[in-house]
Amino acid sequence: MNREEALFRFLLQLGDTTLIMGHRVSEWCGHGPVLEEDIALANIALDLIGQTRLWLGLAGEVEGRGRDADALAYLRDAFEFRNLLIAERPNGDFGHTIMRQFLYDAWSALTLQRLQASSDRRIADIARKAGKEVAYHLERSADLCVRLADGTEESHDRMQAALNLLWPYTGEMFTPGDPERELAETGAVPNPTELRDEWLTITERLRTEGGLAMPDGGFAHLGGKSGRHSEHLGYVLAEMQWLQRAYPGAEW
Repeated sequence: MNREEALFRFLLQLGDTTLIMGHRVSEWCGHGPVLEEDIALANIALDLIGQTRLWLGLAGEVEGRGRDADALAYLRDAFEFRNLLIAERPNGDFGHTIMRQFLYDAWSALTLQRLQASSDRRIADIARKAGKEVAYHLERSADLCVRLADGTEESHDRMQAALNLLWPYTGEMFTPGDPERELAETGAVPNPTELRDEWLTITERLRTEGGLAMPDGGFAHLGGKSGRHSEHLGYVLAEMQWLQRAYPGAEW
């Protein structure tokens, strides 16, 4: 794998993850538990889709085959996607969605912070823009997780169940794929293994402030970075891509 191929695949990892996460969050539009949360989730989804356009737009430039962000989003099959598996997990209840968002936001904030120092100026520029949005996302999701975990007995139990279910999907965030191994040597991207300790420090709030029991299992679901996904991604893409597939090249 040469540097351009590695860079293209790494950009897909970032762009595909924000795309699928953004789509999942957007599914709450009109279904939030209160109006304020409904609007907040819709705005977070918009931020994630905006980040997707930047990452996949750059991926298209690097690939050099004439595919723009829209083509990469709507005209690829599931096995060509490189998103983290946690992004395609179903929303579940509100607490489950917020827990998923927090675990992802903590990783995303650290990743973008490191990418701002990338030797590739294009990546650094996008990371600086996206980092401001994700810093807010992390503050919000962390506070909500703590409030729900430290709330009623039922809300606490639901947050614990969400943490137990989602925890095995976080290991993939810190497991380097081939693109990351290649690019980390040149300073273009961080080695994800170096982010884990700081991420654990951030997520420790769930225990110290929310009273949740942190899972101690070391098992990690892997495969998203190499194109091996759960059945859930197929349903997401069927809903997201159907118009472009039914009417190729359609424009408003």
